[in-house]
Amino acid sequence: MKKDLLTLRDLNADDCEALFMRSFELKQRRAVGIPDRTLQGKTLGLIFDKPSTRTRVSFEAAMVQLGGTSLFLNTKDTQLIRNEPIADTARVLSRYLDGLVVRTYSQDLLMDLASAASIPIINGLTDLYHPCQVLSDLMTILEKRGRLEGLKIVWVGDGNNVAHSWLNAAAILGLNLVLACPEGYQPDEAILAAAVKDTKGKIVVLSDPDEAVRDADVIYTDVWASMGHESEHERRKKVFKPYQANQRLLAMAKQDVMVMHCLPAHRGEEIAADVLEGAHSVVWDQAENKLHMHKAILERLMSDH
Repeated sequence: MKKDLLTLRDLNADDCEALFMRSFELKQRRAVGIPDRTLQGKTLGLIFDKPSTRTRVSFEAAMVQLGGTSLFLNTKDTQLIRNEPIADTARVLSRYLDGLVVRTYSQDLLMDLASAASIPIINGLTDLYHPCQVLSDLMTILEKRGRLEGLKIVWVGDGNNVAHSWLNAAAILGLNLVLACPEGYQPDEAILAAAVKDTKGKIVVLSDPDEAVRDADVIYTDVWASMGHESEHERRKKVFKPYQANQRLLAMAKQDVMVMHCLPAHRGEEIAADVLEGAHSVVWDQAENKLHMHKAILERLMSDH
């Protein structure tokens, strides 16, 4: 039976643990030059409505390194631009491909595609969620700290799609998660309520970033205006200015606090340049780990074993 990854709620704690273990193994094997060909003969499609650097390249490289092939499909180059029904596209692509990564605006469109497809559908980002990003982020925290339990993870900024996937992760894994968001920019109420209800950890939403980062083990930030909100950029810069990840904010956290950002970063806006490039930053390891986590995801969903 095929399995999709549309949100992190499609996984349980055991699924996540298996992905973490395999991603570390794949990373270690690549570091010493051991090849893996677990997806030889498989083809992955990528349908992207939105621009991408890390998500696209890491999925394509992952398929090549696992012995498979990838095909990139810009929506504008497909019959979707001429309003071909999503279900028709899904059924046809299921005859050609072994899996499909979709990066689009609407979570509902992604779910409609998955319901009609007979191959695994993977969320490469929607306006509502970014599950693969947070899986690689969690891998990075485990790599640097050796655990997730008992850590205070603080999201600072917009309650966006990545924040929603952090809430899902907190629900599944029992994380202690604090979100510091300006009034009017908090996470979706239903997603937040479901996570608070289900988690064995502690989820708190605050408006004061200083209070939020006190004794933080991890500070995570993201752009203030996500794709689709570019017209709000100037207004958001004023609203979010107190939420910048800078040296003043870091001084309130633990001395060994980790700073994370899913990139691309706007230096001098959501994160100060000296923080992004500083000793507390794990941003580049975080970006690399997308490759290894995506390999583990593709294996789990597309392998015959």
